[in-house]
Amino acid sequence: MSKAFNKVKVVADNRRAHYDYAVEERFEAGIELKGTEVKALRVGEGSIKESYATVEDGEVWLVNASIPEYSHGNRMNHEPRRRRKLLLHAREINKLFGAINRQGMTLVPLSIYFNSDGRAKVELALARGKKAHDKRATIKERDWKREQGRLLRKHG
Repeated sequence: MSKAFNKVKVVADNRRAHYDYAVEERFEAGIELKGTEVKALRVGEGSIKESYATVEDGEVWLVNASIPEYSHGNRMNHEPRRRRKLLLHAREINKLFGAINRQGMTLVPLSIYFNSDGRAKVELALARGKKAHDKRATIKERDWKREQGRLLRKHG
């Protein structure tokens, strides 16, 4: 059930997430940002490599995402690694909270992007951590797909 979100400009991608986690479901969340954070993202700066999301007191928070200070931000600049509130419907938050507590799943940010309305969004995944043998299977499958492509191009 993979929904295609309206991604106009992808700012940050968590490419390692698909290697470390088995993605079950995806959500699109708004993100509460300060003015200089939006400007820094529009320039294309930002990283979500070591970040994760948590549900606390009925709110979802993005933790450890790095949006560097905006170069022209003077004294009104933001803190680069502050916690940022994610905006979701109450029904979605309850679903995430239940899955995390009962099923031991994790909330992983997959990307930060701007949609066609110019709003910054975060693609969140409800995911389950992969074991070492799952990771080996992923590598094996990726290598086989690459080899298939080579064979098709060669014998075409």
